[in-house]
Amino acid sequence: MAVPVPVPELRRACRQAWEPVLARARRAVVFLDAACAEALHWGGGGAGELLAAGALAVRALPAEAGAGAPRVVCVVSGALRGGTAAAVRGVLGRGAVRHCVLVCGGEAEGEGPAELEETLRRWMGEGGHAEAVLRGPPLLAPVSAELCLLPALATLSPPLPGPGAPGPAEVGLGALPAELRAAVRGLVGDLDALFAALGLREESFAVGALSRVLATELASYAPARNRRRVATNKASIVFVDRTLDLAGAVGHHGDSLAEKILSVLPKLPGHKTDVMVNMVELTALQTTDETCDIIAPGCLAQPNDPAAKALWESFMNLKQKEAVMEARRHLVEAASRENLPLKMSMGEVTPEQLSSYVQLFRNNLKALENHCGLLQLVLAMVQTLKHPQTSKWDNFLAFERLLLQTVGESEMPSVLNQLLAMIKSCNERTKDDYTCEDFLVLLVYMYSVVGEIRSGKELDTAEEKVKKALVKAICDEPEPSLLLQKITGCDSSLNLTSQKATDAVDSIFRSLRDIARARMHMKQFNSIHNPGSNTHQASYKPLLKQVVEEICNPDRPDPVDIEHVSSGLTDLLKTGFSMFMKVNRPHPGDHPLLIIFMVGGVTVSEVKMVKDLVATRKPGTQVIVLSSALLTPHSAVELLFATDRLQPDTNI
Repeated sequence: MAVPVPVPELRRACRQAWEPVLARARRAVVFLDAACAEALHWGGGGAGELLAAGALAVRALPAEAGAGAPRVVCVVSGALRGGTAAAVRGVLGRGAVRHCVLVCGGEAEGEGPAELEETLRRWMGEGGHAEAVLRGPPLLAPVSAELCLLPALATLSPPLPGPGAPGPAEVGLGALPAELRAAVRGLVGDLDALFAALGLREESFAVGALSRVLATELASYAPARNRRRVATNKASIVFVDRTLDLAGAVGHHGDSLAEKILSVLPKLPGHKTDVMVNMVELTALQTTDETCDIIAPGCLAQPNDPAAKALWESFMNLKQKEAVMEARRHLVEAASRENLPLKMSMGEVTPEQLSSYVQLFRNNLKALENHCGLLQLVLAMVQTLKHPQTSKWDNFLAFERLLLQTVGESEMPSVLNQLLAMIKSCNERTKDDYTCEDFLVLLVYMYSVVGEIRSGKELDTAEEKVKKALVKAICDEPEPSLLLQKITGCDSSLNLTSQKATDAVDSIFRSLRDIARARMHMKQFNSIHNPGSNTHQASYKPLLKQVVEEICNPDRPDPVDIEHVSSGLTDLLKTGFSMFMKVNRPHPGDHPLLIIFMVGGVTVSEVKMVKDLVATRKPGTQVIVLSSALLTPHSAVELLFATDRLQPDTNI
């Protein structure tokens, strides 16, 4: 049996993607698009790595100013097309650049390095020198030991099935819109390059319509077929559509500190995953202003600090109480190593106590420098535990549990009527009441858990009442939040007319009906709701958990909804013969490495659940979770309602 790929190999592949950039950075200004910057931030050692390699500066694409230097290196996450091409052209067209290196992902149709170099020379003007380098492994953001994200595909989401939509088996690549087709092809190329770097020979499996398209494309991709002939490390990759279970994306089930930190702290500018940590506490600046931006923010990604990385893994994998204890242990060890005057106190660890420990480092520059990464993570935790949104987390959890009970006992209209009574306008709300965005989170949870709904006059009436109340609440907002701006398309309350709010809410409810319909073609995984009994409460049973339990089932039954996608004639013959002969069909639990790819985002709790399930049910199997984004309840709602799901923005 082949040896599973160890985690360090994955980390090495993440670094390997940056080698062509580091080799060419000397005496050049390096330009990165947002997705590349995010990958560098988590897995490439940060901008410091490029500066150490001799780069003059590191800047964002699209650039606001010219390079100001004759040499530039442009690193883009995808092919040179659309907005990406316009941004690179903007840098080169300013006249000062004489030498340009382009490091890019997959080739644009029919464009190899020679054609790309010709294009770059044309943009620079006469006498310019160009070099195009097609990257090996894709730019991955290794958020934890088991989880890697592809930042370039952050907006990728499976289309929701409309009324009378075809089954998964009937949806092919040709049926998808052009932008989604391009994203699928880009992802297949990226996965092939990653598996080549890891020496993998994979069997592909799919749960859901877009997953089936991805698995089929990967199985039939010519470079991948050539790679599988010679690769030795066997693996199973299982693609799962996020839209089959959105309750997991917006729910508050996990007792995970990392999940809360990612949900309540503001995002780092330009980043989809990492957050801003207020560092004022470690300075002599006296201010209570939350938005004070004189001091640069801290963040969660600490790729060059082993102690901080270990603490972040604790935040991802331990229960909140254990993670808080672990943070105190790390702080106490750091303080004693620096001989700081620490007063230990027994009993429960409080945010205030941790804050007082952090203060000890404030006037000791050497100690600050040695433990900067650790202090950023502890401050992120303290700020999250004190955040008003964190106290709401338990309210959400209680309401979700109540919904699970109610959904089992009564019809959807009465559940909607319960929700209606809680919708309040801004001037009527207290800090514990739900905002408009919170109601969208709860609605997605409800419709995803319930599954197919019996439509009728009663449901239409109940929905209309909720719609009216939501439209009124949205229009009464003094200033719409960023999420509401993206959903309504209005950047201020002055432009937000009642008609625009009504159109947005109507569109949301059409999508909610589609969400309820998402599992209608499933036979085995058609429900994520456990109705409960006289002795047991109703509960949510995550679709991903059902999938992994099926994969780890020691009896190896033929999976009903986990479809194996054949990659050649041999597999087809096996499948055909198995109808009338005893032939073992490929099973996702066959190999020492299991890769789960959540198409459309994954949550911290889901990654932990997959890791724990595989460790207990199939010890000896290694698991890696790949996804397009790390979701929080609000980012899941944004992905569903604010962006056009059918057309991910593959430009910058």
